[in-house]
Amino acid sequence: MTEFLVKKFVKNCNDIENAGVRQSYGALSSAVGLISNIFLFLLKYIMGTLSGSISIISDAFNNLSDSGGCVVTFLGCKMASKPADKNHPFGHGRIEYLTSLILSAIIVIVGFELFKSSAGKISEPQPVHFSAAVLVSLVFSIGVKLWLSLFNMKLGRKINSVVLTATAEDSRNDVIATSATIIALISSLFTDFPIDGIMGLLVSVFILKTGLEIIRDTVDELIGKPVSSEISSSIKSTILSDSDIIDVHDLVIHNYGITKMLGSCHIELRSDRSFKEVHEIADRTEHIIQEKFNISLTIHTDPIDIDDEQTLMYRKIVKSAAISLNMGFSIHDFRISGCDADKSIVFDLIIPYDSRMSHDEIKKHIDSELKAHGCNYNTIITFDHE
Repeated sequence: MTEFLVKKFVKNCNDIENAGVRQSYGALSSAVGLISNIFLFLLKYIMGTLSGSISIISDAFNNLSDSGGCVVTFLGCKMASKPADKNHPFGHGRIEYLTSLILSAIIVIVGFELFKSSAGKISEPQPVHFSAAVLVSLVFSIGVKLWLSLFNMKLGRKINSVVLTATAEDSRNDVIATSATIIALISSLFTDFPIDGIMGLLVSVFILKTGLEIIRDTVDELIGKPVSSEISSSIKSTILSDSDIIDVHDLVIHNYGITKMLGSCHIELRSDRSFKEVHEIADRTEHIIQEKFNISLTIHTDPIDIDDEQTLMYRKIVKSAAISLNMGFSIHDFRISGCDADKSIVFDLIIPYDSRMSHDEIKKHIDSELKAHGCNYNTIITFDHE
């Protein structure tokens, strides 16, 4: 069914990097969700009124809020697909994250309101009237919401959309909420204990937890979290597949939305390469990364002397000294500059975030290791984090 709808309503459905195609996916999700949720709201509201169940009525208004979420999803995807302009040179892709934030806020509000109404139902219990018709309608509702969750999750994974993933999570919450409502409805046949309110309370806590987790993940994206280790490793492997490149470091990726990423890195090349050769290597690597990952990468080149025995020896000593402090330490851009008595060992040192050593302590340790091997050169260290 999902594939049929995608092929029917999304042109060029496999071109998921295209902003217009992504908007079409969002519009499809919104339209399907809007129709389904309005229908379920009307069905549950009628059945909740007939049975006198607060959990069914709360569930109905949860579906109504989902209808509003569908509108937010549509508007968010439409705005995120707008092309770059003078005031937004990197496009509008991050609007997807703002849309996800709005959807998660709606989830939290619904959870809080359900918590209040359920608590009131426990303190002042009211009888719930069992009805086979109500039970059938709730089971039908679970089927619809389960399909909606799978539908949006599949779309979200296909185009890597946090908005559609959040929508799928919301539909999954509805499945759990309605299941709890069914338990409360059936329990009314055997006991006057306020199961209805208790189940509503448990569901509200679960909904609140889900909403807050989505907010946390979305805020991480907006603040700026690193790309996944899988993508980072794949980019580095692609760069190092070029036999002219010795090593790569300082890889940084900036996310301006799912389809717009910029980055930079340093590559190490033989110091005896001509300026023209260095430029050609960097240029072709940038093109390869653009084609394979759709990332605009800017490359800085570091000249490395791999033939000088003294440089290689001192590099080995420094690397060993750094690792002895913490296995997460690493060095790069290593070179010896100056001449005669004014020589200096220059390098960058990567410090893992869990290290509590000061820069002075690290420098003293490395200097003492060099001195122990008969080297009295000054060390110039640029400290950086992984």
